[in-house]
Amino acid sequence: MVAGCVIAEECALAVSAERMWKVSCSGDAMLKACAGSFDAVDVEGDGGPGSVTTLTLSAAAAEAAGCSVVKSRVLARDDAAMLLRNEVLEGNKVSGQLKSQMTEVKLEAAEDAACVAKFKVEYERLDGGGALTPEDQTELIRGYLALMKIVETYLIANPTEYA
Repeated sequence: MVAGCVIAEECALAVSAERMWKVSCSGDAMLKACAGSFDAVDVEGDGGPGSVTTLTLSAAAAEAAGCSVVKSRVLARDDAAMLLRNEVLEGNKVSGQLKSQMTEVKLEAAEDAACVAKFKVEYERLDGGGALTPEDQTELIRGYLALMKIVETYLIANPTEYA
């Protein structure tokens, strides 16, 4: 990776880290929790390192993302630490400017059965340039944050799901 090409962001969530983790690591749970965002979630493999996840976005989500499919490969998954690291193989319109893109999310417990999702996106541009514009960086991380908020909303509305 080129030095300086890292975006880090935190997102407070009003549900437990354990419940968020259960949804984040299951294609079926993700499809259920994000109904209306995805038409399909296909996982090739057991969900561990080497597994490939293909998210087929709904028409509305595809329009917002500028793509219809997001595909990633699991590089590392640590259930005890609630840490997931992926290589993005196919992504949104900003991803088209990138030679490589890796994402990491770590869920940490917080007070009152809440948690904090810590995101990191590392990337290298196709043109070898430095960091993306602030607008493109925001666009790149926005989808990950929105996805977590969708899952949070579902879990709040369904307090016994994935408990």
